Amino acid sequence: MGKWRRRYLALGLSGLQDALRSGRPRTIAAPTRVQVISVASTVPQEQDRPVTRWTLEEIVATLLEALHTEAISRSSIWRILHDVDLKPHKSAYWLNSHDEDFEVKAHNICQLYAKALASYQQNRLLICCDEKTGMQVLERKAPTKPATPGRRERREHAYIRHGTRVLINALAVATGQMAWSIGTTRTATDFVAHLQQAYHHLPRMTRYDWVMDNLNTHWSLDVCRLVAHWCTVPFEPHKLKKGPQRRAFLSDPAHRHVFHCTPKHGSWLNQAEWFFGVLPRRFLARGSFLSAKDFTRRLERFLQDYNARHAHPYRWTYAGEPLVRDTPFSRTRRQQRQGRACFSPRPKQFERLLYSPRPYRRQAA
Repeated sequence: MGKWRRRYLALGLSGLQDALRSGRPRTIAAPTRVQVISVASTVPQEQDRPVTRWTLEEIVATLLEALHTEAISRSSIWRILHDVDLKPHKSAYWLNSHDEDFEVKAHNICQLYAKALASYQQNRLLICCDEKTGMQVLERKAPTKPATPGRRERREHAYIRHGTRVLINALAVATGQMAWSIGTTRTATDFVAHLQQAYHHLPRMTRYDWVMDNLNTHWSLDVCRLVAHWCTVPFEPHKLKKGPQRRAFLSDPAHRHVFHCTPKHGSWLNQAEWFFGVLPRRFLARGSFLSAKDFTRRLERFLQDYNARHAHPYRWTYAGEPLVRDTPFSRTRRQQRQGRACFSPRPKQFERLLYSPRPYRRQAA
């Protein structure tokens, strides 16, 4: 601190600026650096390039041919992009929802999740439905060799395909219990049969809320007929000829069974999707099934075991607000996952105090 006081007394505010440092001055001018960043921040088609993603060679060629800049090496291009954390060779999927009422629908579904346990105690059950299609029934041509000390498990890469199966799942949000149907298709008839099966297997309540996506089989005329029968209301097919009329009928809050559709391109708001993330890791990924019947039998056993030993309510934290909080700490965590972080991977002490990890506690059903 004494050094900076002396510099301030001798030079004033200018003495607090960094002094000139030794070393070779930059050979790449600032306008050239700006051009490099500008090119890498566009798609190749905008620069009339035949490729679909940037490489260092393509950036150099664009600068030399189109912009007529001075010669620049690949390593210099890499350093310029690295300084600003720009990675044009990488990409990530992004899905834009065109639903005008996205925020309202997302908020309503999140409110249902937040009140799921209290509603369950008030004799009202919240159920999430979804389908997992295209589950391949694969049989390995050679038996799997189990892991041994010093060697990991080995699976035969060649397989015999015995078709595909469809799993329709209904998840009770308050308890984590499931009802399911396994078949070969996911037609409206299959979905109606699944609703009937789920209604008989899940706890009996006075009111039901069903969360599902906008698939046309979820609001078919057969589903409207079933809901009208459950709610003992008149079924008038001539008033349910179009999709908006059917969705309005199914979402009528006066009914005993109320359907809530997720926003378009917002199926991730359906908690049934969470179990579909568990299923491949624990059952499908390393399975070898002798036939479709063997696949169905083993999947039934897995689901029964999950209900008996692992079923629990998921901890839902999304409340309909932006997914990343606009704070320096959250931006740092996001950069650590997706790009270059400004700080070390280990959280600082003040960060751990302000944003301590939330321990998971299973709620009693």
